[in-house]
Amino acid sequence: MKKQLTILIFLLITVPAFSAFAQTVRPTPPTAVEDDGEVIKVNSRLVVVPVSVTDASGQPVLGLKAQDFRVSEDSQAQPIEQISEADKVPLEIALLVDVSSSVNKIFELEKSAAAQFLQGVMRPEDRATIFLITDRPILLQTRDTAENTAVNVRSIAQTKSSTAFYDTVTTAARYLSLNAQPRSRRVILSLSDGEDNYSELTRKPTAAAYKNLDVNKLTLKELDQRANRTVKAHTQAQAAVLKSLQNTDTVFYTINASGPSVRLNVASQRGQNALQQFADETGGTAFLPQFVTETNSASFERQNKQILGNIFRQISAELRAQYLLQYYSEGDFPTNKYVKLEVGLNSPQKLRVRARKGYFVKN
Repeated sequence: MKKQLTILIFLLITVPAFSAFAQTVRPTPPTAVEDDGEVIKVNSRLVVVPVSVTDASGQPVLGLKAQDFRVSEDSQAQPIEQISEADKVPLEIALLVDVSSSVNKIFELEKSAAAQFLQGVMRPEDRATIFLITDRPILLQTRDTAENTAVNVRSIAQTKSSTAFYDTVTTAARYLSLNAQPRSRRVILSLSDGEDNYSELTRKPTAAAYKNLDVNKLTLKELDQRANRTVKAHTQAQAAVLKSLQNTDTVFYTINASGPSVRLNVASQRGQNALQQFADETGGTAFLPQFVTETNSASFERQNKQILGNIFRQISAELRAQYLLQYYSEGDFPTNKYVKLEVGLNSPQKLRVRARKGYFVKN
């Protein structure tokens, strides 16, 4: 009897202690399992790729399944885990409005068209954010509905400030990454010429290149050397912006109202080239429309409204045709390596596929 009582007391003491130990100690999962000499990876990276599919007339192509798509990393095919259609995935839009001194003549028309676009493309569960592009990024409105965003867009006023374009795009991408709904479609829509003269990554190197110097006394060679420093600063800044967009799975759209005048100077060309690169690399579209610029013309407002309407309809069609493709990468790449992506259809049938061209490997 004593022996049985002793065993019972021992069990009452040790079993709870063992249970508590079992709840707090968690074994580290293995990174690979070896089976008959074959190593099977169990730690994989989830890659998310927004993809839009439109037909020859620009209309959205809906109803596609995972088996309709193909994706490869550095030319190596990847098995697609899941694909979600636009109507099943929340949309998060960051609208970037340039209010700096370089603002164009159709500013008011752009605001009105953008407001109408948001009200047409956004659903009740979707959200939009507004950033102003000035001498620093200004968060005018946090995530809100289409109706409230439309009101706030129409109330935006111009300023005479400098332009921190790179800083604003990076800030907006980071904001979406931290605040957007999980597994949402993240989009930046920029109304700007892309000309940057006040971002952190460009302002300091440019100022340092000409500090305490009389430009009029510099030789042509010395001027070229300092100009090259500015070019290098912009190149590095653009690479940083693109990496930020890629790391946050953000698609970049832009409308540059400058038109053919971008050819007039180096800064304008550089701005448009950056806009084009950001859009191409993330699966968006860069628009450089030829607006009517004579404000006294009777057709100024009518024609420009029509041009803007066509642009926003195309963006809307692409967003309504956007799928969220997800797969677990089978590639073994080091952190921060840029991996090239190729996304297409197994039966193209003259359809247009837009998707990001790569991503940077995260930890």
